[in-house]
Amino acid sequence: MLPKHNRLRRSQQFSQVYRQGRKAVSAHLIVRLWALPAAPGAGTSTPSSAGPCVGIVVSLKVHKRAVVRNRLKRQVRAALRALLPRLSPALWIVISLKPEATECEYGEFLRELEQLFTKLEVLHGHS
Repeated sequence: MLPKHNRLRRSQQFSQVYRQGRKAVSAHLIVRLWALPAAPGAGTSTPSSAGPCVGIVVSLKVHKRAVVRNRLKRQVRAALRALLPRLSPALWIVISLKPEATECEYGEFLRELEQLFTKLEVLHGHS
């Protein structure tokens, strides 16, 4: 599980990312992110030391069984943990899985997340 300060927890936070965020798509994932305003006292921002906040969405369209959806979320969270220190801190990120994601394993999620974050130019230390 991700630390509490790295999780999107409110519906309004997800809505904000969907409304104002940028989007990148791969074969199995859709990543939406919103860079928090840099102005101090913006109200919606989190402390920069806390790092990015992430939400993972796996709908019933992906798989009807909760066991499968939860396994997919665990795999994405594990891949995300490896990339979290390299992400810009003032971000809200929503990762949605496509139905084809049921065929994926950890390594493929890690590779696709890295590619998508590089495409969105929020990954530090990419070569």
